[in-house]
Amino acid sequence: MPKATLTALAWRQSLILWGFTYVLGLGIGYATGNLTGLLIAFILLASFQIIRSYHKLGRILDQLESRALNPQPEGQGVWAALESLIYKKNREHRIRIGRLVQMLRGYRLAAGAMPEGALVVSRETGYIVWSNKTAKRMLGLHPGEEDANLFRLFDADVKNWFISSDSEKPLLNVLSPGEHDAYLDFFQLPYTLVNSLVVLRDSTKMRRLEKMRSDFVANVSHELRTPLTVIHGYLELIEQQENPELQTIIGEMQKQSNRMNHLVEDLLNLSRLESGNMLPEEAISTGALLHTLQQEAVALSQGRHQISLVPDFNGLLIGSPKDIHSAFSNLVSNAVRYTPTDGSIAIGFRRNDINGLDFWVQDTGFGIPADQISRLTERFYRVSTSRSRELGGTGLGLSICKHVLNLHQAELRIESTPGKGSRFMCRFPRERVA
Repeated sequence: MPKATLTALAWRQSLILWGFTYVLGLGIGYATGNLTGLLIAFILLASFQIIRSYHKLGRILDQLESRALNPQPEGQGVWAALESLIYKKNREHRIRIGRLVQMLRGYRLAAGAMPEGALVVSRETGYIVWSNKTAKRMLGLHPGEEDANLFRLFDADVKNWFISSDSEKPLLNVLSPGEHDAYLDFFQLPYTLVNSLVVLRDSTKMRRLEKMRSDFVANVSHELRTPLTVIHGYLELIEQQENPELQTIIGEMQKQSNRMNHLVEDLLNLSRLESGNMLPEEAISTGALLHTLQQEAVALSQGRHQISLVPDFNGLLIGSPKDIHSAFSNLVSNAVRYTPTDGSIAIGFRRNDINGLDFWVQDTGFGIPADQISRLTERFYRVSTSRSRELGGTGLGLSICKHVLNLHQAELRIESTPGKGSRFMCRFPRERVA
C-alpha cells in the first residue's frame, strides 16, 4: 500500500477513535443532566488524550534512544503508525550496519592476509593508526604497540619522502628496523584527508639477486680483461710484421678486440655504479667541461658535423668529475654517431625552473620513435641494431649515464622526433649548483 494511503488510514483510524471516545464521554456527561457534568467529562477526556499522547511520545523517544531493537508495535492510529515506521527504519538501519561491519571485517581480514605490509599513517604526525601483521613484522612492532610513529622508526629520508609533493614516487631500498639486513620499498597511496595508506614490500631478495648479477658481471669482466689484453698485444705484434695478405684479417680482429675491450670497461664501470657506493665529489667548472666535450666531439666527428657550444651558465657543478664527464661524454658521442654528415650538434648548460642546472645535447640526427624512448636506458637496447653495429658503441652508454645521474639526484629527460633529431637533458637539483 502506498505511503500516502497508509498515513491517511492512520489519521482516519485516530479520528474515528477520538471521535468515538469523545461522543461516549460526552454522552455519559449529558446523562447526568447538568452542564457541569458535561464540562467535567470534556475536561477528563481531553486530559486523558493529552496524557495518552505524552505516554506514546515517551515510548517513541525511548525507542529512538535505545540500542536494542524493540518488539514490533501493534495497534491502530497515528501513534501506532509512527512507532511501526520507526521500528521499520531501525530494523533496516541495523541490517545496513551489519552488512557494513561484515564488509569491514572482510576488508581487514584481506588486508591482514596481504603478503605486503599495509599501514594507515597520519599525514600530520606520522603516527601509525593501523597496521597489518606483515607490516608489524617488517617494522619490528609488537601486537599491542599502538603509539608507534613512522618518523621515529626511520631516518629523515622517510619523513622527507612522506611529506614531500613527490611522494607518489616509491622510496626504494630502505633498511628495515625490524629485520637484520632486510630492505623495504615504500609506496604511498591516497586514503583520507588526514591519513595516508603506505604499502611496504620486502625487496631483500631482489636486492640480493641484483647484487649477485652485478658481482657476476664484474667477475666475468675482470676475467675477460686479461685474455683480451693478451690477444690485443699479439695482434699489435703481428701487425708490425710485413704480412700484406693478413692485413685485412688483422685489422678486423683488432677492431673487434677493441670493441670487446670497450665493452668490458663499460661493464666494469656499470657494476661499480650499481654498487651504490658514495662517489668522490668536488666542484666542476662547467666552462672547462664544455670545452673538453667540444674537443672530444670534434675529434670523433672528423669535420663531418657543425658542433657549437651554448654556455648560458658558467659556474660550478658539484659531483664526481670522472663520472659526470663519462655520462656527458656518452651523450655527446651518441649525438655524433647518430647524426648524418653535415648535421649540427649543440651542447650547453642553463639554469632550470627549480633553480638547478640542466646540461643538454641537441642534434639533427635520425631521431627516436616515441614508443622506444622509455627503453633507451636499458642495457644493450638499440633502436636500430644494424645501424648501431655499423656506427660502433657498446649499448651501455645511456645505462651508465642514468646510473651516474641517479647517484647525483639528477634525472635524464629525452625528447625526440624521427627524422628531425633528439634532445637529451640532464637535470640537476639546486643542491648540485655552487
